[in-house]
Amino acid sequence: MTRRPMTVSALDALGRVRLSRSFFLREFLYSEVAALHGIPNIPDDPDLAVMVGRRLCEDLLEPLQATFGKVVVRSAYRSCAVNGFCNDQQRAGKAGYSCASNEASYAGHIRDRRDAQGFAGATACIVIPWFADRFAAGADWRAQTGGRRLAGADWRAQTGGRRLAGAGLVGA
Repeated sequence: MTRRPMTVSALDALGRVRLSRSFFLREFLYSEVAALHGIPNIPDDPDLAVMVGRRLCEDLLEPLQATFGKVVVRSAYRSCAVNGFCNDQQRAGKAGYSCASNEASYAGHIRDRRDAQGFAGATACIVIPWFADRFAAGADWRAQTGGRRLAGADWRAQTGGRRLAGAGLVGA
């Protein structure tokens, strides 16, 4: 793969890459900002995007789905062009845009770039419908997670000796 896809068939093939039992890369590439403004949201380094995407899915999203049911990816991969545009709109005070600078998003939403320390990583904003329904009904989220708390983590953080990507469940 190694190169950015330049044809529809190459992009289709990239979207069909299976990241885990339940997740394919295609669902991580969708972006409302990209769709609305016609900005390609395609990884420049597909191999790195796939590698960290697999870790995110296998280490975090699959266990969440096994525990709580369906996981819906709300926002995940952003190209530098999409993230930079979104950040510009946010700094201009436009509503609905919430992206950090590109440099702050490397090894996060911009998963096909390593951060300043050389780390690779991935971020996804997700919705768990089972959880969302209970939260909307006024349930205390702490009671819904069996006493575990939701916390941000990434590959640089260690939880029980296991590296996580994105955000995950950690002990109370």
